[in-house]
Amino acid sequence: MELNQDTLIEMYRTMYKIRAFEEKVGELYLQGHIWGAVHLYSGEEAMGVGACMALNEDDYITSTHRGHGHCIAKGGDLKKMMAEIFGRATGYCGGKGGSMHIANVEAGNLGANAIVGDGIGIAVGVALASKVKGTEQVAATFFGDGATGTGIFHESLNLASILKLPVIFVSENNQYAVSTSVKYSSPVSNIADRASAYSIPNQIVDGNDVVAVYEAVKAASVRARTGDGPTLIEGKTYRWEGHYKGDPETYRSQSEVDEQREKHDPIKLFETHLISNNLLTQDQIQLVIAEVDSEVQQAVDYAMNSPEPSIENLMDNIYAE
Repeated sequence: MELNQDTLIEMYRTMYKIRAFEEKVGELYLQGHIWGAVHLYSGEEAMGVGACMALNEDDYITSTHRGHGHCIAKGGDLKKMMAEIFGRATGYCGGKGGSMHIANVEAGNLGANAIVGDGIGIAVGVALASKVKGTEQVAATFFGDGATGTGIFHESLNLASILKLPVIFVSENNQYAVSTSVKYSSPVSNIADRASAYSIPNQIVDGNDVVAVYEAVKAASVRARTGDGPTLIEGKTYRWEGHYKGDPETYRSQSEVDEQREKHDPIKLFETHLISNNLLTQDQIQLVIAEVDSEVQQAVDYAMNSPEPSIENLMDNIYAE
């Protein structure tokens, strides 16, 4: 599928925006400005950007505990995101959700989810609603390799297949579930192979190639909108950081991580593609970097100067006691 120059440059900008945001979050976390845990998306930017840019604005996504990149790719506001991570009242969830529960419902992002795999079932429910209402909206759900061992993954694929629901299962196979390599946690070589048990078409893509991800998800969305049901797409990628910021990472070697950073950086690979095809110059790249870095810093300043949630609003948006 042909992508115009403006779209390709927007892909690059969004990928860099995710990288810059995550690096700043990691830095602030180590400085003690952020409470709780943060799970960073660095190294996986091509997955979120390629998938979300292939969707329509009114389509839906569900995310994971590693969800900052998905939120940004679906149009998230960096200021509201950073404020939420800081636990401030101006954040997307009023500072009550934090890093693992950011949602932007207006943009179709139904939220990150700290429970592994639970976003999968939510997306299937949304896809069912879309089919019943005849809206032709698609739901895409992101999940890691570890989530494919959960019951909700298999139940969701089964129901989606039976009802031919407009849902796209996007497996971000970043090779590790917490500290366990996918080589030890899955009896099949490819996550995508699991889809065949439910008669769901599947595709394996290079998860570090944003255009390849885009093309796969775009084709799956066309299939979903025409009533042909779900698709499972496995993107083979790699998370640069540990499971969480501060993870000692004793389960993998530094040389393994270094090789991924040096040879499979999705941003550098895409940058090379754009330059070699005369779609972007080094001067334009530096301009994008400067603009995004400024936007990220503005988000930090906004979060730091925002108030914490008040006691008076403690029970707002609480639906169970």
